[in-house]
Amino acid sequence: METATAVKTTWAIDPTHSEVQFKVKHLVISTVTGFFRSFEGSVRSESEDFDGAEVSFKLDVDSIDTNQSDRDGHLKSDDFFAAEKYPQITFDNGILSKDGDKYVLKGDLTIRDITKPVSMTAELGGIMEDPYGNTKAGFEVNGKVNRKEFGLMWDTITEAGGVVVGDDVRLHFNIQVARG
Repeated sequence: METATAVKTTWAIDPTHSEVQFKVKHLVISTVTGFFRSFEGSVRSESEDFDGAEVSFKLDVDSIDTNQSDRDGHLKSDDFFAAEKYPQITFDNGILSKDGDKYVLKGDLTIRDITKPVSMTAELGGIMEDPYGNTKAGFEVNGKVNRKEFGLMWDTITEAGGVVVGDDVRLHFNIQVARG
């Protein structure tokens, strides 16, 4: 007896049409925005609606960009990401589950060799063929992590008693994937 085998389609992140952004409070009065400029990843799906899709990605820590080179250097140092020792941030075992019109993306985030389960919301922007005949899909993904849970412990207090860097980091990814 033959059994039907589901075919998974692999979609690769298109880095030229995607961005990985984070935001963190500075002095509790304003927000600093940063990006990771170098990343790669894939989505493997059996269905056109991506329900149950497998998701993984890697970010190059050395590509961090907050539009201020001294701050970027500090973030790459042992005080924060320790880029020399831990050159990548990874997201593995991700599963995208449809929840009404939205999606939930759950998986394992690893920063500084510390792995924690995370859950983020996602929205499928749609599926479209580009002018070159490539099929693309777009997602907007949002989440929040506590940096200290991943070993990013550096902190200092101002003379007035204020915190320099907030603990919660908001994540925002605009991702376009291309069908392989």
